Amino acid sequence: MGERRGFTMTELLIVIIIIGILAAISVPRFAESKRQAYVAAMKGDLRNIVSAAEAHFADARTYASYAAPAASSGVTLSFVGTVDSWIAQASHTAVPGLVCTVARGPATTQSTEPTCQ
Repeated sequence: MGERRGFTMTELLIVIIIIGILAAISVPRFAESKRQAYVAAMKGDLRNIVSAAEAHFADARTYASYAAPAASSGVTLSFVGTVDSWIAQASHTAVPGLVCTVARGPATTQSTEPTCQ
């Protein structure tokens, strides 16, 4: 009987099991990393609104005429301003149910750092 080359069935099964375990560990971590990136995009857009709205207020002395800038891909922004206060919200199509908010004005207790819920 001649020399046999190759892997045994047991060796192949062990390799497949190890690859499966590594995939089971890395896939949830990758999904959480993607979620964090979407949240970062929403918060970044809201920080841009903070800067732009305050610059607009410095020129016009009102927030009422300010319009929100263009959002990042997948992000939806809303901005509601009055003479002396405003509130902005951001959501992302890939993270349903999560809304980030930032507000400014005399009646708000919220800082100008976006918070997400």
